[in-house]
Amino acid sequence: MNAMRAEMQNGKVRQPTVKAVDLFCGAGGLTRGLEKAGLSVSLGIDLDPECKFPYEKNNSARFLLKSVSDVCEQELLGAFKGADYSLLAGCAPCQTFSTYQQGRYDASDDRWNLLAQFGRLICKVTPDLVAMENVPRLAEQDVFMKFVSLLEENGYFVSFQVVNCADYGVPQRRNRLVLLASKAGEICMISPTTPEGKQKTVRAAISGLPKIEAGQRHPKDALHQAASLSDLNLTRIQASKPGGTWRDWDEKLLVDCHKKPTGKTYPSVYGRMVWDEPAPTMTTQYYGFGNGRFGHPEQDRAISLREGAVLQSFPKSYKFVQNGKPIRTKIIGRLIGNAVPVNLGRAIGQSIMKHIQEF
Repeated sequence: MNAMRAEMQNGKVRQPTVKAVDLFCGAGGLTRGLEKAGLSVSLGIDLDPECKFPYEKNNSARFLLKSVSDVCEQELLGAFKGADYSLLAGCAPCQTFSTYQQGRYDASDDRWNLLAQFGRLICKVTPDLVAMENVPRLAEQDVFMKFVSLLEENGYFVSFQVVNCADYGVPQRRNRLVLLASKAGEICMISPTTPEGKQKTVRAAISGLPKIEAGQRHPKDALHQAASLSDLNLTRIQASKPGGTWRDWDEKLLVDCHKKPTGKTYPSVYGRMVWDEPAPTMTTQYYGFGNGRFGHPEQDRAISLREGAVLQSFPKSYKFVQNGKPIRTKIIGRLIGNAVPVNLGRAIGQSIMKHIQEF
């Protein structure tokens, strides 16, 4: 292991350096968070070409357009050069295990294999540190326990737990599975930085953004645009209370499926957010009023693309599209909804820095 204790340089303690590679990097949420914690990310890898611009525009790392299945060890080893510690991090897409799938997955889904590809690369390059963020239900699957066993068999100390992103400075209730592993010794996630009662709220995150109407785009920020609403949905959102459900509506406003016995068990759609609470979990379709509790707390519209990014703790200046290029809502929504929240990435990075400073 290339472990080095802090050394004296010019009378000051030199902090150990970490270089990271971000697998399945997406638009750069994890990378941005790790960099905020003091780590250096040299390479991000993803097979989605839409990720290249936001990843490289907002971060110092290079982007490699490639399936993780095709990545070779030389590409990773080159990215780790010059640092005291190497970190292989990432969030293998495992939507097959998301609660939003309502149990609809099967073993033929190719995404099951991505965690195995992550394990393959760990065995090939033996990084000093490993970090992974994923959906909580992954921990219930055999494929995850095999991944943990693989790490332990290769000499890693492993810890994993489900955390609420709201406990780490993200203005959003979002439960995620975080795994940390180290060759040096026991490692774990830091304690919550924003515990209950101090969690960042919707108001703190987005109340300062300019007002816009449904179907409108702000002239100074193309991403601050809200989807249009039909006359019926406009009436529905006007009848919606912050934190309430469609059950508060008059009968004439109900969606047909909600009138059926099976539909009555799904109240978490067509709702407004609450100003003084964290937001609900951002999905890839958060820009639609009918897709969840994504109504603005007081403006009669769904939240904008920019507001969703801020609730994922991206900086308000984070660029997702080149100037002059069209805003494709579904693509941007996917990039933002699938991202690792930046402040969760920072907490993961802080956990790693705290760990290596103990050795």
